[in-house]
Amino acid sequence: MNILSVLSDIIPPPSYITLPSVGVDISDTSMKYISFLPTLNQKKHRVLELWGDIDIPANSLNRGDVINPKQLTDTLQEFKKITKADFIRVSLPEERAYIFETELKNNVPKKEIQNLLEFRLEENVPIAARDTIFDYDLLPRDDESDQTIRVVVAAYQRETIMAYYEACMAAELTPISFEVEAQAMARAVVPADTTNTTMLIDFGKTRTGVGIIKHGILLYTSTIDIGGGQLSQVLRRVLGEVAESELTNIKNTSGLIRGIADSKIYDTLIPTISVIKDEIASRMQYWHNRDGNRTAGRRIKKIILCGGSANLKGLPEYLSEALGVACIRSNVWENAFPADIFVPPIEKNYSYGYATAIGLALNSTV
Repeated sequence: MNILSVLSDIIPPPSYITLPSVGVDISDTSMKYISFLPTLNQKKHRVLELWGDIDIPANSLNRGDVINPKQLTDTLQEFKKITKADFIRVSLPEERAYIFETELKNNVPKKEIQNLLEFRLEENVPIAARDTIFDYDLLPRDDESDQTIRVVVAAYQRETIMAYYEACMAAELTPISFEVEAQAMARAVVPADTTNTTMLIDFGKTRTGVGIIKHGILLYTSTIDIGGGQLSQVLRRVLGEVAESELTNIKNTSGLIRGIADSKIYDTLIPTISVIKDEIASRMQYWHNRDGNRTAGRRIKKIILCGGSANLKGLPEYLSEALGVACIRSNVWENAFPADIFVPPIEKNYSYGYATAIGLALNSTV
């Protein structure tokens, strides 16, 4: 879903929508960016051009809301100075997204879909239609004889998008597109030929994002207000004031592996991880029980783990056993290039945090 397509009255679209651009993933604490050299749409020829991570000052954003526009603009200006970029593709916080499915008659002309969906907004989004910006995707039909089509709508409050847009423009950067972060992440990590329903878990520093994908389209998103930072907090209660780098090493090497002689780390971390697991399980149950999701084709078949805290030792195995669904760490370069052709310079442990930026950048080359 490219929110730019419904911003044409605000943002004049560039003459080339495929202008060279950088994928910019903005979170509450950092800004990650990726770009690929322009290609002829051949996966094996795609080349990584730029990448990096810039800290965002505290209290600039809160759960995706822009609290201090100047600090966000300053960070974007720093990004521009480093990259010399002019055009960017920007992630939008999934905490602020409203995503819903609806049905339309199969024979509705495409030019009328936008207007018809506007009337559905008030039923599904707690924002007045005039204050909402939205885009949509059409789901493939399971049965060609169906007289209806399923439509997935992603909506944001206009004020949310404009805050990001104005910060970009103040930094002399032109946003080519805005996109829900989980949708961009899916473009990077979900294999292109996947038809089964997949759950994405974005285990970040301050929160855990949950997205559900089918046919490459984001159908559902939710946020759990627990992240890797909380794991560091509980470890400090037991280990004392330890440097964050050392805590990260402990999480990544010991984590959820119960030691034979000493299970202190496991016992410290497991209560917090169990809360996250329970929150994920409740969302899976909701998804499987909601109307229209009782068919086998809509059940979640795989979980893909992303995010900077995805390195926690034993986490995929723990979630696989607890949730009854295979959970794997992502290959963030899955749809960028074959691993046997190009070895990216970003270490694998760090790459999990770049999934959204990679997905945004891929939108420039596909």
